Amino acid sequence: MGMNVGGSGDDGEVVSAINTTPLVDVMLVLLIIFLITIPVATHTVKVKLPVDRNQPTKTKPGNIVLAVTADGQTYWNTEAVSNHAELVDRLVSAARQQPQPQIQIRGDGAAQYMPVGRIVAACQEAGIQHVDFITEQPHD
Repeated sequence: MGMNVGGSGDDGEVVSAINTTPLVDVMLVLLIIFLITIPVATHTVKVKLPVDRNQPTKTKPGNIVLAVTADGQTYWNTEAVSNHAELVDRLVSAARQQPQPQIQIRGDGAAQYMPVGRIVAACQEAGIQHVDFITEQPHD
């Protein structure tokens, strides 16, 4: 296939030359396969994706800051929240206010997702309309 061994006028040397025809054949087949499968992969369910608005959150006096420490303890502004029911009760009373305050969740980088997920679920259960996640700008 890739070597010529023998023939007339050969002094016993092995002439090695790479035959690129099979390589080109394989590449053409792969190109055809990709051209056929790409249109199928791009047709998905039509949804309107949200637009990213990377704007700094302005902290207002009426906003409620819920903090989650690395050990999973939840704080309402600066007061510790003892259990989930107390958190939901406070959020329900906050949801009744007009205008409804923003809930800002500040999670420690070492905190597990479960305590933060419980806060999000409690906000949904209470009917809170606006929940923000507070992060820090990356240091360059």
